[in-house]
Amino acid sequence: MSFIDGDSRDEISLLPACVDDYVAPDSPVRVVDAFVASLDLAELGFNRAVAAATGRPI
Repeated sequence: MSFIDGDSRDEISLLPACVDDYVAPDSPVRVVDAFVASLDLAELGFNRAVAAATGRPI
């Protein structure tokens, strides 16, 4: 097995730690996100909407 060179501890991260940091608090996309999160996808016919404990669709 070859050696894998890791990241430098002194390197500053270019991107924020969370994608949510890119979206403004008053952005309309937050309304869409809240609406989609409130839907019962299984009831709407999306049979593989709920993931198993392994992270894969059931």
